[in-house]
Amino acid sequence: MKNLTAQQLRSLWLEFFSARGHTVIGSASLIPENDPTVLFTTAGMHPLVPYLLGTPHPGGKRLANVQKCVRTGDIDEVGDASHCTFFEMLGNWSLGDYFKEEMIRFSFEFLTSPAYLGIDVSRLAVSVFAGDEDAPRDEESAKIWQSCGIPKKHIFYLPKKNNWWGPAGTTGPCGPDTEMFINFGKPCKKTCSPACDCGNYLEIWNDVFMQYNKKADGTYAPLQQKNVDTGMGLERTICILQGKTSVYETDVFKPIIAAIEKASGIRYGEDEVSIRAMRIIADHIRTSVFMLGDPNGITPSNVDQGYVLRRLLRRAIRYLRQLNAQADALTKIAAAVIGVYKEAYPELTLNQEKIMQELSREEERFSKTVANGLKEFDKLCGYLQGGIVSGKAAFKLYDTYGFPLEMTVELAAERGLTVNTDDFYKHLSAHQEKSRAGAEQKFKGGLSDDSQITTRLHTATHLLHQALKTVLKDDGANQKGSNITAERLRFDFSFGRALTKEELANIEQAVNAAIAADVPVTCQEMTAQDAVQSGAIGLFSSRYGEMVKVYTIKNYSKEICGGPHAARTGELGTFKIVKEESSSAGVRRIKAVLE
Repeated sequence: MKNLTAQQLRSLWLEFFSARGHTVIGSASLIPENDPTVLFTTAGMHPLVPYLLGTPHPGGKRLANVQKCVRTGDIDEVGDASHCTFFEMLGNWSLGDYFKEEMIRFSFEFLTSPAYLGIDVSRLAVSVFAGDEDAPRDEESAKIWQSCGIPKKHIFYLPKKNNWWGPAGTTGPCGPDTEMFINFGKPCKKTCSPACDCGNYLEIWNDVFMQYNKKADGTYAPLQQKNVDTGMGLERTICILQGKTSVYETDVFKPIIAAIEKASGIRYGEDEVSIRAMRIIADHIRTSVFMLGDPNGITPSNVDQGYVLRRLLRRAIRYLRQLNAQADALTKIAAAVIGVYKEAYPELTLNQEKIMQELSREEERFSKTVANGLKEFDKLCGYLQGGIVSGKAAFKLYDTYGFPLEMTVELAAERGLTVNTDDFYKHLSAHQEKSRAGAEQKFKGGLSDDSQITTRLHTATHLLHQALKTVLKDDGANQKGSNITAERLRFDFSFGRALTKEELANIEQAVNAAIAADVPVTCQEMTAQDAVQSGAIGLFSSRYGEMVKVYTIKNYSKEICGGPHAARTGELGTFKIVKEESSSAGVRRIKAVLE
């Protein structure tokens, strides 16, 4: 087994699939574009859903990349050996090209060949779909694995809950998968399998075979275009390759942990409390740096992605204070994160000033919040009866002022009081259930929203982008990010001051003039270099690979883009700006609608 660094694994992965005819594409933004159904990009396939559904990709039918991802469902689990909110997913795709035979052989070669990961076959186990009334037992995948050299006793048939992907919503592409595991050779019983949670099997790779379409009536029909979608978690894989027991001991975390040790004067590993605290700090600051440094620009706020960012940062700050870290610890640890990832993700270096400014601002805001929370706690103590802080009161301090329970318990003890912790956890559980239910309603999908209204709004962003440059007479007024829902478009752009009422009126007028002209929206595929030479704006072109789509709106706009577009500008309706505000230092934000 090769002992690889994270950067070596990234390079090896892309080299392997590039040599096998795959176009290497860049990582998409952490904020899904044209998809209001989810907060963050949670997997490598997420930005590629339109192409998995049949839209031709400029890079062809074989793709590979390393995708930045964020998953927030396990925030409270961070602190153990493996949970992370930010992670990197190594992925490859076949869009109606090769299928099970080729993919399983690719997987086996990459895992076991001495030229790649060099994992001993005896340490591998795989699982395949056991079959049910919806789809047959996946004997085909099992036979391919056996022909590669995986012993029959290391192949497990598992049900749909273990070996089936999708659909992301109630309908859509789905199919069986085959998963690959490291077998540690310490099964808990004779019937131990990868479905067991004893820890003997650790999943490192998943090949999804999208071969069915789940229909509204609950039945499954074969897909005309069969796809392959795979994912290998980088952090988990290098943990195995480097012989570590925790992802926090690998090379992507070591410099970050070292910065925390220096800031706190505490050595990692001294006790369980500090280990957990340092892991939480490292994870949360790493995730926050990537959110702040993202091309689509996330900043702390009280809603959606900004709320998650704020929660992560404030939790990290609380644990830094628990370790009595230096006042400037937050930015120094962030600098360590940028140092680890600057080669793989140069946008972090480009946005370093913004990252540091936002971190400092949020720490200042949190200090004020804590001060207000202390005043609230003092008022609370004034009318307590029986010397007990109720769970409801403790939860309010937690939810409104960011007080962790242990901080409330400590403050109460100083005043000779106790806290009803059981009642606190009841309120916390109820809050989590409510939040989870709300998230499932608001972000229940995963498929890109290509409805008529979002398609029109997406097309309008192209007109808005050019109108900003024209009206402001500033070619530097470049897109810094966008987010589109069925209700509105949000467009961030680089500019150093607030726009005047006259400028906003002129921008609206310019966009509406382009709409009234009812000109066609045309698309051409070309190389990224040819696109730039033709005058196309390509702010995020690295994500698309060598071949790109260029959308031209005659006399008005020419951009590299991968989103859905209207056929003509006359389809859009009337463009209206509803708000213009600051997004972050040097970046303005416009929210607009089509009426």
